Amino acid sequence: MESYRKLLEANQAWAAEKLRTSPDFFRGLAKEQKPEFLWIGCSDSRVPAEEVTGTQPGEIFTHRNIANLVNPTDLNLQGVVSFAVEFLKVKHIIVCGHYGCGGIKAALSKQRYGILDDWLRQIKDTFFRHEDEVRDAGGFDAQADKLVELNVHEQLRNLVKSKVIQQAWVEERRPTLHGWVYNLSDGRLKNLYKIEPGAHMHDIYQFDFGR
Repeated sequence: MESYRKLLEANQAWAAEKLRTSPDFFRGLAKEQKPEFLWIGCSDSRVPAEEVTGTQPGEIFTHRNIANLVNPTDLNLQGVVSFAVEFLKVKHIIVCGHYGCGGIKAALSKQRYGILDDWLRQIKDTFFRHEDEVRDAGGFDAQADKLVELNVHEQLRNLVKSKVIQQAWVEERRPTLHGWVYNLSDGRLKNLYKIEPGAHMHDIYQFDFGR
């Protein structure tokens, strides 16, 4: 059997099981989505948001890219954040990295990865700002894992600088921002950072909403 057919067969089995245990499951899901969470994670196939959080379809709005970056020039990402905050009214945004991240390790190397080089530059900038802390972590893998954590924090800072986030903070006191890291070795999430609505930021990044 061709491998992709296994996915289709698994889907049929999954849908049948859902209907068996909850006949109205898909009917309710088709009406609307009201997720409480936006998940910004890595594209790594080993870190599926719903799987590692034990949530069901409709509970988490997701965006994934290499090394879970919040790049202000990424229109895809910015569109997702805008839709999640302004229309879905999410209460929490989670930026989740993972130890052993290939994107982080690539950024630490001097190898060339074509179009990815520009994408990874933001991670290199984070390393540059925290070089001593990363170097002090130990060997290459330990340094990469420390940079994973620092990268998550940097992406939260990028969210704080966003007009969409700041406006929601001013008008509705949401969302709360969270920085997590997933451990591939034991399947557990590590809760590292939390930024409440209205958190302090440098004045240069603050927008004036006339209040």
